[in-house]
Amino acid sequence: MTAPNAGEILAAASLVIFCASLSRLLRLGFGRSLLISALRMVLQLVGLAFVLGWLFRTETFLVTLAAMVVMAGFAGAEVVARQEQPPGRLWTGLVGVTAMLTAGLAVTLPALLLLGDDGSWWHPRTALPIFGMVAGASMTGVSLSLDTFAQGVLRDARGIEARLALGATRNEALRPVIRQAVTRGMMPTINAMAAIGVVTIPGMMTGQLLAGAEVFGAARLQMFLMFLLAGATALGTLGATYAMAQRVTDARHRLRLDRLAVRK
Repeated sequence: MTAPNAGEILAAASLVIFCASLSRLLRLGFGRSLLISALRMVLQLVGLAFVLGWLFRTETFLVTLAAMVVMAGFAGAEVVARQEQPPGRLWTGLVGVTAMLTAGLAVTLPALLLLGDDGSWWHPRTALPIFGMVAGASMTGVSLSLDTFAQGVLRDARGIEARLALGATRNEALRPVIRQAVTRGMMPTINAMAAIGVVTIPGMMTGQLLAGAEVFGAARLQMFLMFLLAGATALGTLGATYAMAQRVTDARHRLRLDRLAVRK
């Protein structure tokens, strides 16, 4: 299967334009957002193609690592943007970036060492796509878990303070909220793993099949990738949620709701 030309891309884009027009006709309200997102996607993919072309020619480990840090930084900004009660934009961004970068590198680097039989495990052509998928899954999990945790703390503030007053530590008092936040953060990955092969043919396997790869080889690669995504998401959500627990309490194990700034 060859890459579509400009005319074929425009033909596919006409479906988006039709849906946006239908939204305007029926006054559903999503047409403008759909068109803006589509335009943003095109610009970002074109820019990404130029950047990746340069990165693939450099073949330098430090450049590859710097690109991973930049990707994690953008993902951290997305985490902040998705929070209703962010406990400080800078703090939330730093937690998001740290959790995703730590979890992503902890999972991606060993995986690359396993896959890089020829010694080119650090090559950007291999490292960046895998890290991007891992960071993307972690970003979704971290965003959901942090937002769920903040909302849960506000909703159950009196119960948390009661448990603290009875002598519970902050982690003990916040455990129900932590459990709910981590569960919600993991749910997209768990659902994706459960649906693979029954409901969906996942992206990596689809790409391999379209490129002409052997089906069982494509399936093995998809299994490997999903295990990486699940591990990175679990590590990221756990790290970010427990960091949030430290943020909304102090050293004397008191609840600090003043650190949750409700976004207007």
